Amino acid sequence: MSDPLHAVAERFAQAFATVAGDIADPVVRPSDHADAQINGALGVAKKLGTNPRQVAQDVLVAAGDVSDMCSSLEIAGPGFINVTLSNEFLSTQLQSAMNDTHLGVRVAPTRLTAAVDYSAPNVAKEMHVGHLRSTVIGDCIVRLLEFVGHTVIRENHIGDWGTPFGMLIEHLIDMGQDTAAQELGVGDLDGFYRAARNAFDSDDAFKDRARARVVLLQGGDAETLHLWRTLVSESTRYFNHVYRLLDVLLTDADIMGESSYNDLLAPVVERLREAKLLEVSDGADVVFPAGFTNRDGHPLPLIIRKGDGGYNYATSDLACVIDRTERLDASLLIYVVGAPQAQHLSMVAAVAAQAGWLTPPAEMVHVSFGNVLGDDGKMLKSRAGDTVKLAALLEEAVERAAKAIAQKNPDMPEQERAQVAHMIGIGAVKYSDLSTDRVKDYVFDWERMLSFDGNTAPYLQYAHARMCSIFRRAGIERESVRSVSPIILEPREHALAIRMLQFDSAVWDALEKYSPHRLCTYLYELATDFTAFYEHCPVLKADTEEQRLSRLALCDSAARVLECGLNLLGIRAPEQM
Repeated sequence: MSDPLHAVAERFAQAFATVAGDIADPVVRPSDHADAQINGALGVAKKLGTNPRQVAQDVLVAAGDVSDMCSSLEIAGPGFINVTLSNEFLSTQLQSAMNDTHLGVRVAPTRLTAAVDYSAPNVAKEMHVGHLRSTVIGDCIVRLLEFVGHTVIRENHIGDWGTPFGMLIEHLIDMGQDTAAQELGVGDLDGFYRAARNAFDSDDAFKDRARARVVLLQGGDAETLHLWRTLVSESTRYFNHVYRLLDVLLTDADIMGESSYNDLLAPVVERLREAKLLEVSDGADVVFPAGFTNRDGHPLPLIIRKGDGGYNYATSDLACVIDRTERLDASLLIYVVGAPQAQHLSMVAAVAAQAGWLTPPAEMVHVSFGNVLGDDGKMLKSRAGDTVKLAALLEEAVERAAKAIAQKNPDMPEQERAQVAHMIGIGAVKYSDLSTDRVKDYVFDWERMLSFDGNTAPYLQYAHARMCSIFRRAGIERESVRSVSPIILEPREHALAIRMLQFDSAVWDALEKYSPHRLCTYLYELATDFTAFYEHCPVLKADTEEQRLSRLALCDSAARVLECGLNLLGIRAPEQM
């Protein structure tokens, strides 16, 4: 447990229990007046009907000698206890954290199997900016879960089934399979889809063929399935191009399309009927989950099977719950899906719980998010007014980053510049998204996100590169100082050490709230504290060799924490820029 606030809370918990007569929360918070502030005396005093300053004094007496941790304790205001941690304690804690493969971040006390549903593009449709948030937020949550020891199953629930595939397959036949595959292979999925839709809307004969083809597809016709697989395969190649650009963890092995659950749809209906949950409403099979009503206050149905016998999204989503809890044995089902799906997912979870498919400790979690907006405050569009294609946006980000790097470091070799430009450009796009509270909309702003100043990825990446450059100028390997126990004397060394030791809390705070922006804020504060340290505490020109090695050790520790934190966001940290 490396976070010094945790250490203070743990040390004072028993002291508060002694004073309060039972277990009491020390309520330890960061403070502008000290390293930490213990606020629990006010609550205890109210409970006991006594003076909070006297409670605080009694707590200090009960705590006894804490000099191994604290250099000073002071009662302030109405009963706050201001805590200043000792430099020796911080040095010991920091060295222990840096010797840990997880840099002091606690592993999960209970290891879970988590299924994370994210990205979810549609076959024969290009990924657009709307897929950005689901993909990068989901990828970050996957990385955080894995980092603390959970088993994670990535579920890319692509749209690869349903009535549109009749027209898509017929259009493929009309074009010729090889020609269609070539068009899809170069990423013109939207053009292919529009042409199929136009043919469907304007040609009755084509429409009849498309409808007949849907029947063949659902019936398992071998030739139709072969053509369908061509569509899926070529679309998947395109998805992979985007995922490589975006530098996320998704692979073909993570694809679980709607088609994967086709055989489970009928059993969903039968199992709901056996559970006596299924009702008929306006000719459709529905379930009325408790607590959901429409605007008129009437019970709101979740449609399971339409009047014409067709299945609905709810059927597929319930099949997913069955598959993930029963086959994958997942107890944590995370859906990284836009905010408009909140009610639908809540109803699916309620029905799954009523049916006995989602029982504690298993739970469904909806990680919702807002929209990406243009500078006009509306949904981000291209100059032509179309939805912004994700691949084009990412490629533009890399191009813009390459120009910025050429200005900043014109002597960097071209190949290295291309690699760094990819890290900077993609990192800028991802960080701009992740650093925003996910439930809010955010404005896509090239100038701000690619700036080397402020709370941006380039600022953090540049901070990391500067940390690494210190060692190149010193002519030594970073690993050589990892056995050095830092000697913390100056206030900014003290502040930097505390910040690094809060990495554990930052990771867990982001994970428990499924809010990557909390980790982003921490990393920005770390980089800011390092800058202050570097400007006021000479490293290579330190007064003594002992101090020089100590400060080099602090530089290495900061670089490792920053790199690890950026990696958890899915952002690379170049060593030179």
